Amino acid sequence: PVAATSVLDYEVFKTRVLPILTSARKGNARCSACHTRGGNAYLEPLPQGSGYTEEQSRRNFERVSRLVVPGDPLKSVLLINPLDTEAGGGHWHGGGKHWHSQNDPEWQALAAWVRGS
Repeated sequence: PVAATSVLDYEVFKTRVLPILTSARKGNARCSACHTRGGNAYLEPLPQGSGYTEEQSRRNFERVSRLVVPGDPLKSVLLINPLDTEAGGGHWHGGGKHWHSQNDPEWQALAAWVRGS
């Protein structure tokens, strides 16, 4: 099988995807608030008062890439777990549903990365 990281663009991840995963959310916690520790950790802890180093960003890319099926956003845990079930999302996400539609700009940005566009 082809490794997911071979078709996913690191620069797009670093500049468009990672900011979504670390941004504050009205009504919900940042993705990084829950996903930097425990069994569901796929992000490095965010350094207090600063952003990720290049090395941390690369590790985040490798980990987050495991949560997607390149080319298929609707088979990618990263996109379906925080998406409302009525919009095609999964039934469970402990951090709440961040996107109520596949038309949400953040969801679209993540889907574009997964599609390689």
